[in-house]
Amino acid sequence: MISEDHPRYKSLILRERMVNAYKAGILADAGLIAHGRGEAYDYLIGEKTSETAKKAIEAGSAALLLAKNPVISVNGNAAALVSDDIVKLSCVSNAKIEINLFYRTPERVDAILKVLKKSGAEEVLGVDDKNLEHFKGINSPRGSVSPEGLLTADVILVPLEDGDRTEALVKSGKFVIAIDLNPLSRTSKTASITIVDNIVRAIPLLIEKVEELKNLDEKILQKMVDNFNNTDNLKGSLKIILSSIEKLESK
Repeated sequence: MISEDHPRYKSLILRERMVNAYKAGILADAGLIAHGRGEAYDYLIGEKTSETAKKAIEAGSAALLLAKNPVISVNGNAAALVSDDIVKLSCVSNAKIEINLFYRTPERVDAILKVLKKSGAEEVLGVDDKNLEHFKGINSPRGSVSPEGLLTADVILVPLEDGDRTEALVKSGKFVIAIDLNPLSRTSKTASITIVDNIVRAIPLLIEKVEELKNLDEKILQKMVDNFNNTDNLKGSLKIILSSIEKLESK
């Protein structure tokens, strides 16, 4: 039992959730490593959503609302941490949900599907291998995608992503919204919009912002997207990290 007055309570709860997800077959072992790496970057941004991240969340929300065929890509880490919120975001943004895994096995797909269904998802793509097609430029198992989902999507939300797939998706002309705590990753630098924040904070904020913006005129939403500069936004996140390090050095 983790005491609620422990200074690292929230972080330890997430770690425990990840370990349980690994034991349940939802996560690959590499997923635990990825979570730990992300946690280190979360320390550096102060374990809170920055104003820089909020700007990316607003632009990302606008992009989801403008999309004709938006898709939320789900891997084991995302399912373990925010399955309920992913389903809620899917509902408010009319985005499809698709399971897409680097370490893909039938057992993992089934485990993640059960988690999403338990959270209320009515339809989940990317489940039946027989119905998947190959996405050109992606040579890993993540290249197996649904023709109704990632293959034909115009806007894709890719929380906890790998750089190879992001590069291929953007190169094909798709608009990619990434959630990545590392502003220096290939994913962050390649995506159309990168939200440098913890997924457990970012997804709920995306839900709130989509709800807030959904009745706005499309021209206003498009302006929000057009005015967003991902490179400048990433520089803002790096400044936050540098400031955090400088504060430690000055003590």
